[in-house]
Amino acid sequence: MKKTIITVVGNDTVGIIAKVCTYLAENNVNIEDISQTIVQGYFNMMMIADFGKAQKDTATISRELGELGDSIGVIIRCQHEDIFNMMHRI
Repeated sequence: MKKTIITVVGNDTVGIIAKVCTYLAENNVNIEDISQTIVQGYFNMMMIADFGKAQKDTATISRELGELGDSIGVIIRCQHEDIFNMMHRI
């Protein structure tokens, strides 16, 4: 299983979750967990996703998600679970 952490941050607008989740579904990426919040108009979402059945490689999906983020006015980042955990260890 290739788990990846996806974060989405930006000004809140209608359809952010729908657009990101549609892209992931179209690319056979399974969302295992999702958390989102809006604080004073700022949208923040974190997902744990399984890229194991995706036809595209992680780098391509990450780039395309970044482009999607640009088009909807948010920043979308992807990190492999191991890298995310190492960066956030105390």
